[in-house]
Amino acid sequence: MDTIVTTPATTTGEAVALRRLYFLRFAFAAVWAGLLLASARTLGSLGTTLLVIYPLFDVACAIADLRSARARGGSARGLGANIALSAAATAGLAAATASGLPAVLRVWGAWAITAGLVQLIVGVLRRGLGGQWPMIVSGGLSTLAGASFVVQAGKGDASLGSLAGYAFLGGVFFLVSALRLGRGGKAG
Repeated sequence: MDTIVTTPATTTGEAVALRRLYFLRFAFAAVWAGLLLASARTLGSLGTTLLVIYPLFDVACAIADLRSARARGGSARGLGANIALSAAATAGLAAATASGLPAVLRVWGAWAITAGLVQLIVGVLRRGLGGQWPMIVSGGLSTLAGASFVVQAGKGDASLGSLAGYAFLGGVFFLVSALRLGRGGKAG
């Protein structure tokens, strides 16, 4: 197991970088959810594009987070797994959109389950920075939501609207975490 020594200056720098990233993630999720909800009735070109962009944005954010954490000597454990899962989800969703909404929900569900577990673990590993309890809770909820998407895929009332709600709620957790990180990394 790796041991990372975190100095107060490193912790503060990492918390500031995470705070900015979390605000960006909230804004993206809110806009994305609104656009997906507006096009949720069909799996048209806008919906397809949005479905592929979301995990791709997650890849970009995880890469930025990884680079920032490494540059400051902070914890980067779990971020590589997040990058790999989100890249696989991007490819999987691109393929699933050709097969229809049930396939999309199954791929999204599998991604939400696995990425949620990684988010939960990363949040636990970073709890010393403060502001990570929302990330821990969000990771756990993501895992449960992912299972519900897989179940929903087998029902006749499958909808992209549930993915919009999932993304928006995830964005709210990023916002809460960013606000807690703004307290100087003291709040758990």
